[in-house]
Amino acid sequence: MATMLEGRRQTQPRSSPSGRETSLWSSGFGMKLEAITPFLGKYRPFVGRCCQTCTPKSWESLFHRSITDLGFCSVILVKEENTRFRGWLVRRLCYFLWSLEQHIPPCQDAPQKIEESTGVQNLLSGRVPGGAGEGQAPDLVKKEVQRILGHIQASPRPFLVRLFSWALLRFLNCLFLNVQLHKGQMKMVQKAALAGSPLVLLSTHKTLLDGILLPFMLLSQGLGVLRVAWDSRACSPALRVLLRKLGGLFLPPEANLSLDSSEGLLARAVVQAASAPLGLWTGALAVLRSLWSHWGCSRRICSRVHLAQPFSLQEYIVSARSCWGGRQTLEQLLQPIVLGQCTAVPDTEKEQEWTPITGPLLALKEEDQLLVRRLSCHVLSASVGSAAVMSTAIMATLLLFKHQKLLGEFSWLTEEILLRGFDVGFSGQLRSLLKHSLSLLRAHVALLHIRQGDLLVVPRPGPGLTQLARLSAELLPVFLSEAVGACAVRGLLAGRVPPQGPWELQGILLLSQNELYRQILLLMHLLPQDLLLLKPCQSSYCYCQEVLDRLIQCGLLVAEETPGSRSACDTGRQRLSRKLLWKPSGDFTDSDSDDFEEAEGRYFRLSQQSHCPDFFLFLCRLLSPLLKAFAQAAAFLHQGQLPDTESGYTEQLFQFLQATAQEEGIFECADPKLAISAIWTFRDLGVLQQMPSPAGPRLHLSPTFASRENQQKLEQFIRQFICS
Repeated sequence: MATMLEGRRQTQPRSSPSGRETSLWSSGFGMKLEAITPFLGKYRPFVGRCCQTCTPKSWESLFHRSITDLGFCSVILVKEENTRFRGWLVRRLCYFLWSLEQHIPPCQDAPQKIEESTGVQNLLSGRVPGGAGEGQAPDLVKKEVQRILGHIQASPRPFLVRLFSWALLRFLNCLFLNVQLHKGQMKMVQKAALAGSPLVLLSTHKTLLDGILLPFMLLSQGLGVLRVAWDSRACSPALRVLLRKLGGLFLPPEANLSLDSSEGLLARAVVQAASAPLGLWTGALAVLRSLWSHWGCSRRICSRVHLAQPFSLQEYIVSARSCWGGRQTLEQLLQPIVLGQCTAVPDTEKEQEWTPITGPLLALKEEDQLLVRRLSCHVLSASVGSAAVMSTAIMATLLLFKHQKLLGEFSWLTEEILLRGFDVGFSGQLRSLLKHSLSLLRAHVALLHIRQGDLLVVPRPGPGLTQLARLSAELLPVFLSEAVGACAVRGLLAGRVPPQGPWELQGILLLSQNELYRQILLLMHLLPQDLLLLKPCQSSYCYCQEVLDRLIQCGLLVAEETPGSRSACDTGRQRLSRKLLWKPSGDFTDSDSDDFEEAEGRYFRLSQQSHCPDFFLFLCRLLSPLLKAFAQAAAFLHQGQLPDTESGYTEQLFQFLQATAQEEGIFECADPKLAISAIWTFRDLGVLQQMPSPAGPRLHLSPTFASRENQQKLEQFIRQFICS
């Protein structure tokens, strides 16, 4: 796979030995330089709004009205104006003076509040099994509480916090050109903090820098000290002592023990009582050392912090409990269809156990566990939606999938991202952006000068292609609905036309709306929940209609009017039954069969516009690394050595993916994360079963899929959605 950079003129795409070579752009002096801006007209897309269905009051009240008029600020830019003093000496000591003026809230009464909490008091009084009433003296329990608190955190030393803030500010200015923060996003967080309730921030932890940037950012914006839980095994004893004096918090090892362990009972009660204030500057020193060795001081980079819209947890709990409906596991939904035992998709939603099962989660009631899982899905969806797409992700996607002239495609793809309500984290001249993106990807691509002014860009095989696939996955949330729809259409056409058949032949076939709904539902159930990010308050059939609408809007599907049928765009004559008139938004299910009977007469064709074949292939290939990994995992079932632990079988599957990549040249699938995702999905599907053993839980092959025939059925079911 190669890409041509031309110096003076544009040429037609050439054929490389692997069949994947494209031209890029002309950089001649007569060319008009095109500027890329992250705006649609005058306004920038606002991202990361909370769920309007589950938290309507927060959606309205915690939104900053003039957010589109606010720009960005650099949180590491500290000047004379950021202090109370003025003068030439202040300009030289502004970092130090700024750190002295930061407010460090005291927490002297925290131990007393924790000891007076309900959970700890129940243990002291013996009302809980394993408490003081079962052989432990109250004084001994109090000493144990104090020991656990001493392990968790010490009283923060304001002088050390200010000194460390000053040193960190100087270090960040040596490392970064700027750290951008959207003023409107920060205004919403500050507005939520003024409400008086504790503010909880959840991070996606994209980089090691989160432990530095997030606490520093909130402290610099007047929100006080950010406190984060940290694993004590990740730091040495000396480092833990220093971080505790800076306000750090370390979970005791007993907190993650099993529920039947009496040792972890008191630790979990103390941790639960201490969950408003956690720790400051978590892992900062360890991260500083690794960053200094990795980057050094030779090149400074830019960074950007994204904040989603805050919402009231109390409001979410009340709304979420009122809209729970019946759900089934992936095994109940999909396994009979995979094995050919039935063709109808059950009329219910999928409940997938995709969150880690830990001791604190198991300590909750089943209803609360479900609430935590669905809240996690909401939070993850908002955090992914609020993240800006970077130029390296666009470049990696174009190198892997699009294979056209990168100059025009880069500009087109940026515009498509903005049109879908996502933000981009770059701007500038198009030629400079492409050069900068290639410089960041230089470890994964080879730049070859073939003649004067021309440059050949060749993605490096092996780990280089795997890394490009990881970067391109950042674009998947942007085009996820269209990608699901395109792969569903591919599955619908799989048994009707040859896979390599011409686009005109595929466009002749009529696709009914009910068939499209069914294929979209099947693919939705197959995809992992942390990838699909379908909100729990959104029904599957509403998502199916959203996918279908996106395919029509982007021009891939065209409505075909059959004789005697009502026009698809004639919405004025649509009939709503009495059952639908009173239902809340998103509460439409297939049980209302009379309300979807009109869909039986609606048909669509693939559009014959010139751009449609390439765009259709582009959308299908966005999901191809995951689907190919799933298909290869199905083919590996008869080779895998089971029973085995989950980590052991994951290593087996990953080695198989690497071996297959070497044979077929499909390195995009050789990713350990894809191997883990395949194993988790197969476990939920009933292909793999997890059973207890003296050495711990072990994976076994289900008796249903022990036969080679059923394994092939599973592989064929997955491969129908893959566009070769």
